[in-house]
Amino acid sequence: MHQTGAMTVPAEHRQVMIASLPQGRLEPSDFAVRTAAVPVPGEGEVLCRTIALTIGAGQRAGLQGSASYAGAPEAGRVMGGTGVAEVMTAAGGLLPGDVVWAPTGWQEYSMHAPKVLTKLDPTIDAAEHLGVLGTNGLTAYFGVRDVGAVQAGDTMVVSAAAGSVGHIAGQIGTILGARVVGIVGSADKARLLTERLGFAAALDRRSSDFRADFKAATPDRIDVYFDNTGGDLLESALFRMNRGGRIACCGVVSQYDTNNPAGGPRGVPGLLINNRVRMEGFLVFDFAHRYDEARAQMSTWMREGRLTALVTEYQGLASAPQAFVDLLAGTTTGTTVVRL
Repeated sequence: MHQTGAMTVPAEHRQVMIASLPQGRLEPSDFAVRTAAVPVPGEGEVLCRTIALTIGAGQRAGLQGSASYAGAPEAGRVMGGTGVAEVMTAAGGLLPGDVVWAPTGWQEYSMHAPKVLTKLDPTIDAAEHLGVLGTNGLTAYFGVRDVGAVQAGDTMVVSAAAGSVGHIAGQIGTILGARVVGIVGSADKARLLTERLGFAAALDRRSSDFRADFKAATPDRIDVYFDNTGGDLLESALFRMNRGGRIACCGVVSQYDTNNPAGGPRGVPGLLINNRVRMEGFLVFDFAHRYDEARAQMSTWMREGRLTALVTEYQGLASAPQAFVDLLAGTTTGTTVVRL
């Protein structure tokens, strides 16, 4: 142990390393926990202790090499990720004890330039900062409001609708006056959407009657499709889009956990042209200058009881690989958070 300012820091900490790049589906054995020396901050650097971190399906795209913003996939380094952390050293206006959002990676301690850290309200739980007020909620907010341009009276369909982004996107659509239909991977998740989150309808994509159910749930066809999955579900939605419809392409989770992603869906570009459909991909970072706006609005909706944040929690850094596997298998709901 050693003293850093007013905080006591251990000499060593644990990290989760990428042991091997996945071949096929992700396995916990693709990661390894190691012990390393806690970094010593230089002048102007901030040492942080991770409180909690979040895991998202997009991180699998990074390991696959299909997410350019995530950098090249590489074994032998600390698995990347976002967390809420406690500041241990003073620099750049930050003081020991401050709580910050940080690109912590999967490790107990990390060091950063102050400019990449965002100071947070310490009275708000870390899971809320990482979920509805973090990247997941921000993605849902801008994807629905700006990219999907949802209007009152629209029919909006959300895939992976019980997931970290989807469950928030669907609720925002409802708040804006749309009739929202969620697509999920089980009957239990479908009931969750309608009974707790206010979705107008929810469909189990694994049901043998899915195609008929999808058609019945969208009698006026689809104005906005919030796509988290790609693949067959995107194709099904393309064939039910209204003239002038909008498709917000947020993720392609059906194609992440494999070495052989499928080709694009049928209907592109023919259906887009014939029905004047706008299909647009986006990253939340495109809207960084408006994060405060989104957080303020979603905080208001939560206080009013109009927006509910779901979280699946795991305990301890060593549980992160299994949490990642569970998320990709569709067994989690809402934001997946690992508390350290």
